[in-house]
Amino acid sequence: MKVLAICGSLREKSANKGMLRYAQAHAPAGMEIEIADLSAIPFYNADLTPMPAAVQQLMQQMQAADAYIFAGPEYNYSLAPALKNAIDWASRAEGNAILGGKAVALMGAGGGMGTSRMQYHLRQVCVFVDLHPLNKPEVFANAFAGGFDADGNVLDEKVQENIRQQLVALAAWANKLKD
Repeated sequence: MKVLAICGSLREKSANKGMLRYAQAHAPAGMEIEIADLSAIPFYNADLTPMPAAVQQLMQQMQAADAYIFAGPEYNYSLAPALKNAIDWASRAEGNAILGGKAVALMGAGGGMGTSRMQYHLRQVCVFVDLHPLNKPEVFANAFAGGFDADGNVLDEKVQENIRQQLVALAAWANKLKD
């Protein structure tokens, strides 16, 4: 199973990228996780024709994915623009072929409540683009309570366990959606 992980934070040392790196390193047997790079993706603009090379690469990665993991911080009670922008670009594919019907796991690290509000807003976006978010287990982490090192790597064993459980559940959910 090919899973594309997309992070809403563009910072290399973000806790959210650290969560995705942890997921990539601890993927269950039969799952391959690739982490997309959004750093060169311009804001969606239908006037950008032909589609920029960085966007074309992201679309190819998304097309090849059987499922997704979206991680990101919470900005002003909602999702980070980089993640929303990637979804906006992908949603323009003819027939919603890149997103429609695929499974997605959501996770995030942020302030006091983790990224609960961001994840709920992201679920609303998923409904419109016909992505199917995994309901449980949810992965919320406080990025500022000592559970991550200075490079954004996950240190908290509970967060690590939640990520591993979520990956197993994502594989089962994606396989169920294929049937």
